[in-house]
Amino acid sequence: MRNTILFVLFLITVLCGVLVYFIPQTGTYILLSISGLLTIIAVFDSLQTKHSLLRSFPLVARLRWLFEEEREKIQQYFIEDNLNGTPINREKRSIVYQRAKLQKETIPFGTQHNVYAKGYEFVKHSLFPKDHHDVIGETIVFGSDKCSQKYESSIINISAMSFGSLSSNAIMALNQGAKMGNFAHNTGEGGISPYHLQGGDLIFQVGTGYFGAGKSIKGKRVFDEEIFKENAIRPEVKMIEIKLSQGAKPGHGGILPAKKNTQEIADIRKVEVGTQVDSPPSHSAFSNFDEMIAFIQKVRDLANGKPVGIKFCVGNNEEIKQMITAFANAKNYPDFIAVDGGEGGTGAAPLEFTNYIGTPLIEGLVFINKLLQEHQLKEQIKIIAAGKAVDAFDIVKYKALGADAIGMARSFMLSLGCIQARECNLDTCPVGVATQDDDLVKALVVEKKNIRVKNYHNKTIKAVKEVVAAMGKKSISDVHPSDVFRRKKEDEVVSLEEVYYPI
Repeated sequence: MRNTILFVLFLITVLCGVLVYFIPQTGTYILLSISGLLTIIAVFDSLQTKHSLLRSFPLVARLRWLFEEEREKIQQYFIEDNLNGTPINREKRSIVYQRAKLQKETIPFGTQHNVYAKGYEFVKHSLFPKDHHDVIGETIVFGSDKCSQKYESSIINISAMSFGSLSSNAIMALNQGAKMGNFAHNTGEGGISPYHLQGGDLIFQVGTGYFGAGKSIKGKRVFDEEIFKENAIRPEVKMIEIKLSQGAKPGHGGILPAKKNTQEIADIRKVEVGTQVDSPPSHSAFSNFDEMIAFIQKVRDLANGKPVGIKFCVGNNEEIKQMITAFANAKNYPDFIAVDGGEGGTGAAPLEFTNYIGTPLIEGLVFINKLLQEHQLKEQIKIIAAGKAVDAFDIVKYKALGADAIGMARSFMLSLGCIQARECNLDTCPVGVATQDDDLVKALVVEKKNIRVKNYHNKTIKAVKEVVAAMGKKSISDVHPSDVFRRKKEDEVVSLEEVYYPI
């Protein structure tokens, strides 16, 4: 095959040379130049020893790299249907785009879901539905009896995404949209940047790297009370979230690729520019539950009594039980627990951690909810659930299973214009959401996208109210596991109460 390709290219080059000889015009010279260049590349490919495929199929094998590079986009645009795309299918992505742009969001000709397939889920409507305008419960108050500055938040908020992971324009659009829609924006573990300070309410996340809350001492990241307090008492900061782990890579620590670590980000995080920034897998400020409780109270005091929570992906069940028991015994506890799903999210992560480590959200959420109820802590500790929530049904289901509020990351990225190119860790995001490339960042116009962030939030809240109203409920908080159903097999349907809360 190699000889055949080389022979054909050589023959084309000779013919172009003959053509130039008889018709010495610009066009023929261009043809000769192109054919000659392709022949030289093919000869080089056939002689190099690094790539076997190129050696066997010179020049032609380069098409493989092109198609491989564009595989995700080709699959989205030409191969996948509305329901089989991953991690978020086209139907779900479309509803985000439609709500963000205030476009028509109804669908014709019935559902494309197989309603008789195992795993299909639904809610049942009432013969006496309510008017959705009268449905309440779209906000929730965070703050236990240990907290002096309680915070009333929307039940839908922007989950943790750092400046560094996302672009400056993306962060600004998210924060401005949060301000317009009166909901909260989680900073992610990268600290508070100027782009977060657009007037929107902030949940200041403190990760194991203590960016914005600590410093490096002999190469070790440590918590610093003064640095933390300077950020925590900002009026924009409404709550503090101590991140123990995240669903994308539980037990691993955050990763900021070197390509995305610009001088500005390095200055904010107090790290070396152009290097990969790996957060430690665990906190240096505490190493057991008693120390954790003391640290939570210290953080709460430094933040002048603002709500303080912890975020983790559920791992070892016995450890989690011991932690909740420790909270109950100490009569001191966080004001909320953010439960992240092991299915991962926006963060870049090693394949094994994304695919095989951590409890999926539903099981994790139910487990935490049961433990808090068992220890009579549910009234004190609110639960935020984060894991691929996109539409109103997702939110109703998570609320039914014990969540008080929902954290959404990828959904809000989609509202900014994300096309799920899955290049977040390459610094090549084509729409300027997850990149630090200045030219690509400019593609995201803050003054247009902030409105879409607000629209998506508000329209989704309205959709949640409409679903709850159709169920005959007066409040979003009235939904229970017995209200959501799952097809167990073709001729058997059970409620989620029977699945997760059997008597």
